Amino acid sequence: MSMRSFPDRIRHAVLFEAIGLVMLVPLGAWLFGLEAHKVGIVGVAAATIATVWNLVYNLGFDHAMRRTVGHTRKSIPTRILHAGLFELGLLIMLLPPIAWYLGMTLWATLLMDLSMIGFYLVYAFGFNIAYDRVFPIPVRAAVRA
Repeated sequence: MSMRSFPDRIRHAVLFEAIGLVMLVPLGAWLFGLEAHKVGIVGVAAATIATVWNLVYNLGFDHAMRRTVGHTRKSIPTRILHAGLFELGLLIMLLPPIAWYLGMTLWATLLMDLSMIGFYLVYAFGFNIAYDRVFPIPVRAAVRA
């Protein structure tokens, strides 16, 4: 079973973060009463970290799937697990620096971040289904012996 190429993984990660930022920065500033530039700085920093995490995480998840089930096709339950584990890892990495930068308590930042995670869980689920349809994994031609 074929896996996504490295350039395809780059395209996936960059598109995911860019589209997410375009939606989240104005929404976050409005919902949380924060200055848009601060939300933008946090958003760009978080998106940069998330882009690297996206590449590493998706590669690792696909390798784990291929090892355990022999393919990388994701069912709905697998997609839910995939999105949830991605967001948990990102939360662990981002919570302390965001709280520090915005001058918020960890608790307040966690509550804010949980709402953003809710957004990204739904967004990641939909984005990945759309991405797989728009950019399907190429099937290698069978090699005849």
